[in-house]
Amino acid sequence: MDQGGVERGIVEMNRVLIASGHDNLVVSVGGRLEEQILAAGGRIAHVDIKSKNPLTAFSRARALRALLEKERPDVVVAHSRVPAWLFLIANRRLKLKWITFAHGANSVSAYSRVMTYGDVTVTPSKYIADYLMEHYKIDPSRLRVIPRAVEREKFNTETLDREFMEEKRREWKIDGFRVVMGLGRITQLKGYDVLIRALARLRSERIASKDTSPDWKLVIVGEAEALRKEYEELLHHLAQTEGVSDNVVFAGAQSKVAECLSLSDIVVSANYKKPEAFGRSMAEALAMDRPVVAAAFGGALDIVEDGINGALVDVDPKADAAEMAGRFAEAISKVSRTTFKGLRKNALEKFSFERMAASSLAVYGEFEKEIK
Repeated sequence: MDQGGVERGIVEMNRVLIASGHDNLVVSVGGRLEEQILAAGGRIAHVDIKSKNPLTAFSRARALRALLEKERPDVVVAHSRVPAWLFLIANRRLKLKWITFAHGANSVSAYSRVMTYGDVTVTPSKYIADYLMEHYKIDPSRLRVIPRAVEREKFNTETLDREFMEEKRREWKIDGFRVVMGLGRITQLKGYDVLIRALARLRSERIASKDTSPDWKLVIVGEAEALRKEYEELLHHLAQTEGVSDNVVFAGAQSKVAECLSLSDIVVSANYKKPEAFGRSMAEALAMDRPVVAAAFGGALDIVEDGINGALVDVDPKADAAEMAGRFAEAISKVSRTTFKGLRKNALEKFSFERMAASSLAVYGEFEKEIK
């Protein structure tokens, strides 16, 4: 519970559930976002539901079962594969109702199939729903598509923390630059290596053409988990070898996402190997009146309209990082020369938080009827 779209979604739904009169218990291994769970009136329980070590799986499942026996919840929600498997083991005798939330297009396998085992399976996009039906033949009647949402007040252009923004302007040294932003935890799937290469290409093209417009700067908002710090170091090295280390900012995890997005000119989702299930940061960027560049697959197709609110980049599974960097650089350059209107209004209408909350509560309501 430190960072990430899934984790932020859990924080949001905790607030919705508490406001609706439910008791909500979040089970995790801990993290910074737990403070927000507690502040909203939710409860926390610490069980290791993260480790993928098969040697400790049964002992961790026993710990989870002990918690479930004590709490006797009406319904349990599993947000990823390890917690789902641990619950499946823990629930053998308890027979509790449960919901699986399939947040991504995981590799097709018996291990991933567990995300279709819930009494109901929720997905954030039609793309993921279609993916599950194609590969696992899940009954469509057990699927619910609930797009993630943008909180109007949290992502409000009129109530931003200007002091924070000025502090980050100085810290990131972005005054006088065109800012491209990538947002999300640092993993290989996010395509930050492509984004760094794209920045290098944009800079070299600007210099070669003697372009007098502002220089480019890339800000990466997010951090790597402990086990992926080596990859973050590789990105630092890549920026050096590409000659753009002074134009790449590794900003770390930030709590004020709206303010960070507002400091950008263009937000880019550069992953091209595995599509986003939804792409929360893309919808939030649009709500802050920032155009988006993204690979043309997965959840991005539900959010980005080429030429309307940003640009879509064709994906080729055979393309290497250098080729994809060229495609992203071209799209970023195109977007930088385009004027977009109505981004915030359209995003808030399409990704209404109230609609998401109502749809989610309706799923919980299905289980209330069964319990009664």
